[in-house]
Amino acid sequence: MLPLGVLTAVIMLVGWFPAAALWHQQTQLDATSAQIKAVQRQELALTSQAKLIDTRAAATQLAREQYQLVSPGQSLIQVLPGNSAGQVSPSSADPGLQPLVSPSSATPLSGSPPTHRTTNAYVSRLVRTFEFWR
Repeated sequence: MLPLGVLTAVIMLVGWFPAAALWHQQTQLDATSAQIKAVQRQELALTSQAKLIDTRAAATQLAREQYQLVSPGQSLIQVLPGNSAGQVSPSSADPGLQPLVSPSSATPLSGSPPTHRTTNAYVSRLVRTFEFWR
């Protein structure tokens, strides 16, 4: 009878022991501890970077380089790069550098003169909106 009781106890222990749940929880704990270590490394790096730029000179340099800020009484001048001859080409992306168009050569975008259909279209939409009153 004793061996049967021990066998039953072993079967119950194996059947009800949450080995899979414990293994899953351990993998979650390992992943979380790895994330915590990564955050701690980032914190150390940011703390050392903050100590480097904690001085007034470093903050001024950072403000000038990254945010184009200047001290009171100064003015900011930006020199834009030109082409190889040292001049800005008229075909660059800046529309202010394009030559002016004479008014006589300007044409409407659609190629035909604009009509007053917008008023008629507005009235027709308004009438269709109020059709439920009939």
